[in-house]
Amino acid sequence: MRAFKLLVVAVVVATLLPALGAWWLQNPLDMPPSASAETPLEVNVPPGASARAAAQAVSQAGVRTSSVLLYAWFRFSGQSRAIKAGTYEFAPGTTPRSLLDKLVRGEQALRSLTLVEGWNIRDLLQAVRSSPDLTQDLDGLSPEEVMARIGYPERHPEGRFFPDTYRMVKHTPASVVLRQAAQAMDERLAQAWAERTPNTPLRSADEALILASIIEKETGVERDRPMVGAVFNNRLRIGMRLQTDPSVIYGLGEHFDGNLRRVDLQADTPYNSYTRAGLPPTPIAMPGWNSLRAAVQPAATPVLYFVARGDGTSQFSATLDEHNAAVRRFQLKR
Repeated sequence: MRAFKLLVVAVVVATLLPALGAWWLQNPLDMPPSASAETPLEVNVPPGASARAAAQAVSQAGVRTSSVLLYAWFRFSGQSRAIKAGTYEFAPGTTPRSLLDKLVRGEQALRSLTLVEGWNIRDLLQAVRSSPDLTQDLDGLSPEEVMARIGYPERHPEGRFFPDTYRMVKHTPASVVLRQAAQAMDERLAQAWAERTPNTPLRSADEALILASIIEKETGVERDRPMVGAVFNNRLRIGMRLQTDPSVIYGLGEHFDGNLRRVDLQADTPYNSYTRAGLPPTPIAMPGWNSLRAAVQPAATPVLYFVARGDGTSQFSATLDEHNAAVRRFQLKR
């Protein structure tokens, strides 16, 4: 009789265990109260971690499930050796099955950082250093030291990063993201320079980058960029000074208070395009792709002047008389 009872118990256990296991695998894990869809639970699986260590990392992060039970599931699944290291996020509703699937696929927590066209190096570093999603490994470094850290020693930092939205794993070092942005600018600049018009007065890709940065700061209207590019290309071709306010403002640096005065236009600096001919010595901002193209593929037109219309667009002129008339119309309202 006793043997019969033991047999019955064994049969019941053998029947219930798979059902209980299936139920457990499909039901949400018990997350800490702080976890939500907006602020999911972060779990870090270190490089080289075993399946047991991965299970412990999940429990130590706050999931209220035995690490022994999680480890048993990882082993039973046959995928314990496929778990990948990284930074993961799990929202409420995560089941043991979906948790393991994410660890095996390596679906790490991703974040993005947007670098905006027209930013200078100060704007860029401020955005990078204030990002809570990056590991800050550039704090305390000057822009020149940052360039050395990311593998570009002796290169001026201004304009050398391509403005775009960069996706990265959460806690990626800031230097890694900036290296990616610098490499992206190298690639896009090389592409633009390879597509330059045959009669360009620009002598190198670096000069194209400098001019593109000025075009970027002169207008935010995409259709005007090739025309602005034409103005500056035509001026360079005949030796006429660029006379562009953004380069003067850049030369003033942090002393610029938002009001460009006549005395500023007369004060000679390497970036004062009113007192000096040719291009300034470095870029003045990060140009986007359209500005790069406008620098090397300007509109085929003899324009030499432009003035703001007051609606964001510009009026372009080929002669000084036409330009003066445009100034009276759009600036002086005469």
